[in-house]
Amino acid sequence: MPLSEITQAIAKAESDAGRAPGSVKLIAVSKVQPDARVRAVLEEGHRVFGENRVQEAAGKWPGFREAFDGIELHLIGPLQSNKARQAFELFDAIHTLDRPKLAKRFADLAQERGHCPDLMIQVNTGEEDQKAGVLPADADDFIEMARGLDLPVRGLMCIPPIDEEASLHFALLAKIAARNGLEGLSMGMSADFETAISFGATHIRVGSAIFGERVAG
Repeated sequence: MPLSEITQAIAKAESDAGRAPGSVKLIAVSKVQPDARVRAVLEEGHRVFGENRVQEAAGKWPGFREAFDGIELHLIGPLQSNKARQAFELFDAIHTLDRPKLAKRFADLAQERGHCPDLMIQVNTGEEDQKAGVLPADADDFIEMARGLDLPVRGLMCIPPIDEEASLHFALLAKIAARNGLEGLSMGMSADFETAISFGATHIRVGSAIFGERVAG
């Protein structure tokens, strides 16, 4: 699907939900995509991208940043604490803060470096054993802890279970965010971003609909 069709669908979903035009940020998920595909999207004018792995991003994005102005890079995959310093250098936003050890590491790096990427806390709304994220019952305490470390928590992120109705998880995430005074909601992917927008998503993560199927390697 051309990028222009995605942006038109986002605009329609914003309008249908009574949202302001431009209130949803499209993150083009470029993980495991060949450089040629990423370059083509950059040449269309898009500047906001998401990556899953620090190592892959480190090999891809410094060159693109030299060639294109205004790139905004989001980490949307799990982060090991020992990669936190590199993530600070590469990313403008990190959507996967999910445990106290990582929060404390971020706080130490922020003190040392004098800045911190925008942060989203990942919530495991489906309480899936194999998935990262804070459990919904623990989210309020975790948000309070992160704020106590002076971390720039902008919102919450979730990845609904593939076999459940996504809207239930979007509604849960929005409820947790609202009661904690958080505006950012990173939710919705290629198959369900319009639904996510209707539930208040501020960031949607779209990969295959923009780039085509991923290329392994």
